[in-house]
Amino acid sequence: MGVFSVLKKYNTTFWASNTIELFERWAWYGFYMAFALYLVNSKDTGALGLSQAEKSAIMGTGSMLLYFLPVITGAIADKLGYKRILYLSFALYVTGFYMIKSFDTFGMMFFAFIWTCVGGAFFKPIISAMISRNTTDETASIGFGIFYMMVNIGGFIGPFFAGIFMQKSWDYVFYMSMVTIGINFLITMFFFKEPQIQDNKVSLGKNIGQAFYNIWVTLKNWRYVLFLVIMVVFWAAFNQLYYSFPVFIEQWVDSSGIYRGIESVWPWLAHSIGTAEGTITTVTLTSMDSFFIIVFQIAVSALVMRFKPLSAMMGGILVLSGGLMMMFSTQSGWLILLGILIFGLGEMSSSPKFTEYVGRIAPPDKKALYMGTSFLPYAGGHALAGWLSGDIYEKTSDKIYLLQQEIAKRGISLPEISESYSKNDFFNAAAGKMGMTSHELTNFIWAEYHPSNIWYVYSGVAVLSVLLLFVYDRFILRRKQN
Repeated sequence: MGVFSVLKKYNTTFWASNTIELFERWAWYGFYMAFALYLVNSKDTGALGLSQAEKSAIMGTGSMLLYFLPVITGAIADKLGYKRILYLSFALYVTGFYMIKSFDTFGMMFFAFIWTCVGGAFFKPIISAMISRNTTDETASIGFGIFYMMVNIGGFIGPFFAGIFMQKSWDYVFYMSMVTIGINFLITMFFFKEPQIQDNKVSLGKNIGQAFYNIWVTLKNWRYVLFLVIMVVFWAAFNQLYYSFPVFIEQWVDSSGIYRGIESVWPWLAHSIGTAEGTITTVTLTSMDSFFIIVFQIAVSALVMRFKPLSAMMGGILVLSGGLMMMFSTQSGWLILLGILIFGLGEMSSSPKFTEYVGRIAPPDKKALYMGTSFLPYAGGHALAGWLSGDIYEKTSDKIYLLQQEIAKRGISLPEISESYSKNDFFNAAAGKMGMTSHELTNFIWAEYHPSNIWYVYSGVAVLSVLLLFVYDRFILRRKQN
């Protein structure tokens, strides 16, 4: 049966669910890819000026809950109804984005992001369940392919526009996210049909208790637990795309070469996405990961389908580690872009195979239970990623921290960074005291303190996960088979 014949078999709720996913990803990634910058950039740019450690605490804790809580929120949705929980999710999202826009202290921002992530946790299990409910064995493969495409289209469009809006005001980024979630209210109201869920007369408390019991049953398989722990290591490296990479680009990378290259071919595009200084915004650059997935995912999937899932995962993660090396080891915008492409190719090879592998190793009567626990490495990976992007990143690669070390070494006296004395004020004053321009001082710190060394950490973590998977495959799985 041809693709077009299959497309005709999908109902309105299927398309509504995919459209809702697209706008939700637009809203989420539109702010999330810029969130690290919003937390740590200098206050005089409209950002909060927090430390890397504070950033990692906020992002790591909230994102961990986003992936852990669906074990509870999914059970709540099954009991109270999908449409009702979607409305709750959207309400939490919109109010959360507004609070993130409005609050400016660590404690209040921590609360606002947790609030927003709870909204995401209510949303996350519903749409994938709706895709499953509205497809058959005949239409599921293409159906989930469409769903994955919607995820990445939203993941590209959101940051792309955020990169443009943030040049005017950070507020516009959060308004964009609020508006796109508002569109989802309307789609849900008019086009989303509540699925028929059999009432099992079990209380909500027992429903949630059963969800935790199911996790316990699954995690009694120690080999499976070991695999999940290894994947925590992988996701910790992968998540630096959100935690550390935007900060690294903002502080160290010169994207003017990319701007000039685009301007020479498409001047209108360069002027649309570029800055007044003739550079490409950080968020626009990071959105290219999703763009590459949209373009290359089908070809990469066709290439790796001939390999066993575990082998494809190991190969993909190795490629991804090479991308991390390029993303964190250079100041060249073009090499950074190449690194993002390599990272994306590794992601396309490894990430889908993770879900496939869990489905394959699950006992026939426990596939749903195993798939339900496959989100746990994402939660653990975010927690570990937050730690790696905090003190470790700050003391290795943060430009302000490294400059403070140089200032102390030279015995130069400058005011401390405060509400009235921003990070940019500090940096510009230091440049004046040292007789350098801002650009010269950035290059001096780069050459003197080697902030690119952080790639050893992030690529090393990714390679470690490959080595652990190899040992797992060779000495745990094969010994079991023998």
